[in-house]
Amino acid sequence: MKRPRLACRIALVASLSLSALSMAAEPQVVPVARLASAPAVDGRLTEWSAGGWVEIPIAPTVKREDRASLGLGNEDHNAVGEIRVKLQMGVHEGRIYVAVRWPDDAPDTDLDVWQWNGRRYSRLRRYDDMFAMRFALAGDYDRSMLSGKNYETDLWEWSASRSQLAGFAEDFRQVISTRIIENAAEYSVNGVGTVYIKKYRDEGNYPFKTVRPPKEQGAERLIAVELNGAPDGSYADVAAQGTWADGHWQLELSRKLVTGNSDDVAIPAGGTITGQIAVFNHAADENKSVSEPLRFDLSGVPLK
Repeated sequence: MKRPRLACRIALVASLSLSALSMAAEPQVVPVARLASAPAVDGRLTEWSAGGWVEIPIAPTVKREDRASLGLGNEDHNAVGEIRVKLQMGVHEGRIYVAVRWPDDAPDTDLDVWQWNGRRYSRLRRYDDMFAMRFALAGDYDRSMLSGKNYETDLWEWSASRSQLAGFAEDFRQVISTRIIENAAEYSVNGVGTVYIKKYRDEGNYPFKTVRPPKEQGAERLIAVELNGAPDGSYADVAAQGTWADGHWQLELSRKLVTGNSDDVAIPAGGTITGQIAVFNHAADENKSVSEPLRFDLSGVPLK
């Protein structure tokens, strides 16, 4: 299997900090409230308690001072940096609701386009803003994907372009393993060996399609992606909608606590579950900021 050069470089960052993993503090506790009514998933946050916010610090996955030595260049493409994300969570009638607010200088919402280069159209990737949330699904969960531990997560990814069109966050099963996974990203980590990471999209209709460009020149730029029906099945589990105003994104997500799908984690009423959050600002890949592990506490939520 071919190993991505960038992946190998990023892996070195993890090898420098693996010794500190065992010294990580206990997960920050995020209480999950019992809600009297279901908030509308519209990104406005008007139905959430003014005093119920939990502040969660997040920081870049790749430090600025490490970039040049890892061959990533001196320019830091992580525009998030170290910030605090405000989060609230609650449950009503078997559904979990998540409200999030974080600073962002501009709403980056553009989809990919076809750009005319003088001879033909080539695809131009347009990086948007994103929010990700993952929950321990199976195995030995770890704050790092490169620690050498084998585990799986239920991964929700909201994007300011595609998710906003479809009204759903993308839903994945993410597998992290030291055992070979075909067509996975591969990371060579000192003291660990090769780590394989792959995202499996949940079952259901993928609601986007690529719009092929004409062979002859038309407009300078053409839309490359469009909505193709509605998402369904397990893929459509996580309803999501965001709004941007006054230098902040506001986002709401919702899913059944227990979907009955094998690719989804069962979120335990009356118990706790471990996870993390991440924020992207007009970026992707390693250019994100992430939290330390979080313990979502549903002990105040009745079993029925």
